Amino acid sequence: MSTAAFDYHRPASIDEAIQLLQQHGEDAKLLAGGHSLVPAMKLRLATTANLIDIGHLDALKYIREDGNALAIGAATTHWEIESSDLVKEKAPLLAQTAAVIGDLQVRNKGTIGGSLAHADPAADYPAAILATEAQICARGADGERTINAADYFVDLYLTSLQADEIITEIRVPLQAANAGSAYVKFPHPASRFAVVGCAAVVTRDGDTCQDVKVGFTGIANAAFRDAGVEDELRGKVVNETSIAAAAAKAAEGVEFLSDAFAGEDYRRHLAQVFAKRALLQAAGV
Repeated sequence: MSTAAFDYHRPASIDEAIQLLQQHGEDAKLLAGGHSLVPAMKLRLATTANLIDIGHLDALKYIREDGNALAIGAATTHWEIESSDLVKEKAPLLAQTAAVIGDLQVRNKGTIGGSLAHADPAADYPAAILATEAQICARGADGERTINAADYFVDLYLTSLQADEIITEIRVPLQAANAGSAYVKFPHPASRFAVVGCAAVVTRDGDTCQDVKVGFTGIANAAFRDAGVEDELRGKVVNETSIAAAAAKAAEGVEFLSDAFAGEDYRRHLAQVFAKRALLQAAGV
C-alpha cells in the first residue's frame, strides 16, 4: 500500500523543525529513521499532512562522554550504538540492547530517539533506558528540559513528551566498575520485537547485591521498572537461589498484554524466566 498524500519538509536545524511543529500542530509528524512511522503510514494506521524529516541533522548524531554520563544524539542509529567502543565500555547495556533490535537493515536506519518517541510497548530500548536510569533531553517552543526515564513512559504509545518537543539527546549514566548488565528477550519470530524483554543492572559489593535495577518491556502497555524483583534481591548474597527468588516476583501486580501469539499466562511465565536469565548474566553467576 502507499501512503496518503503529504507535504515533505527537510529543516536545516532543530529550531526550524520546532517551528514547523508549531506551525502545523496536529497535522505534522517527525521522521527520523522511519522504521515505525513509514510502515504505519503505508498501512494507513497513521496519516499526516506534513512530514518533518530530522534524520539528517548532524546536530542530533553523536556519541560522547560528558561528565558521569554518555551523551547520545537522538538521531544516532542502533548500529552506531551497537558498534561503538565507547558505549561498549561505558554503558554496555545499551550496546547489548541495540544489537538485538530488529535486523541489520533496521539497525542501520532506525534511531534511538525515534524509538523512544514512538514508545512501542514491545520496543527494546525502554527496558535498558529504565534499568540504567537514563535521562531523555527534549527541546520545544518553551526551551529545553530533561525527563527522567522513570517519568517518561506513560501508557500505550504515550510518553511525557509534549507535542511540540523533539528528543535531542539521551544521557546514560556510566556503568560502575563493580556492576554488570544484561538485556535478554524472547523475540517475536516475525517482527523481532520483544514478546518479553528484561534489562538488568546488578552492582555488587563482594558477594552481596549492593543495588539492582530491572526494566521490562513487552509485558504491559508501557515499559516499567520492577521494584518487586529489585527489593527481593537488593542486600542479599548473590547466587542462583537468591536470583531465582527475586525472579519469581517478576511483574507482580502488572496488567499484562495479551495477543494471538502470547497470552497473559505465557507472558507472566516468560517474565520470570527472562528476569532470571538477565539477573544471572548481570551478576556474573
